[in-house]
Amino acid sequence: MTEIPKDHPRYESLLAREKVAAGVKMGITSVQGLISQGRGESFDYLIGERSTKSALYAERAAVAALLLAKNPVISVNGNAAVLAPDKIVALADVTEAKLEVNLFHRTETRVHLIIEQLKANGASEVLGKNPDVSLELSHARRLVESRGIYSADVVLVPLEDGDRCEKLVEMGKTVIAIDLNPLSRTSKMATISIVDNLTRALENMIKFGVELKKERNEELVKLITTYDNKKVLIEAISEIQENLKAMTVELEQ
Repeated sequence: MTEIPKDHPRYESLLAREKVAAGVKMGITSVQGLISQGRGESFDYLIGERSTKSALYAERAAVAALLLAKNPVISVNGNAAVLAPDKIVALADVTEAKLEVNLFHRTETRVHLIIEQLKANGASEVLGKNPDVSLELSHARRLVESRGIYSADVVLVPLEDGDRCEKLVEMGKTVIAIDLNPLSRTSKMATISIVDNLTRALENMIKFGVELKKERNEELVKLITTYDNKKVLIEAISEIQENLKAMTVELEQ
């Protein structure tokens, strides 16, 4: 992996690119994951490469849902596994969520490598190697474990995954999506849509997890019952518009 100097103005985004590229070489990330990373980065520019007000609101509600869940599960794909494996494990620890590998471009080798990547970052158990039940989907993401995603009441899906997201919602699950594109099918279909960079979102959620674990359940329930995902997506689009206006003003000066 190319060493990126920390004083480079594009340090964070270049580091993320390097991680995904290295993930391809390691066999963890699919080649198609490079395209997903680039698409996400373009939307990150549009929101100003920061956690917006709407994102923070969604992240708090998401953590409340995970903490109240009976069987919360964090779904992990190749990009997530190379971009923030330590933070995924940390969030799972804080919320007592299970981890399960679920891939569109599935091979047993990739599943094994992702499991090892998560375990190397502190995970004690990672599901996904032995799927024993199928979702009603026509591709490999249908393969899940009965004690994981299939029976989960709350599922966190980092990075876009529209059709599976829709299917999980149809099954009555609360689906939390982390997707920088507020216009994607994933964002529209999810119960709670976090329009934020994966690493920033996880860092915020870990912090909120520590804080919200001290709250009474009634306060957590209030965060969820007052949450409006459509409003969040509208606000996310408005925040993009405001950021573009600010950039236009800056260029005009």
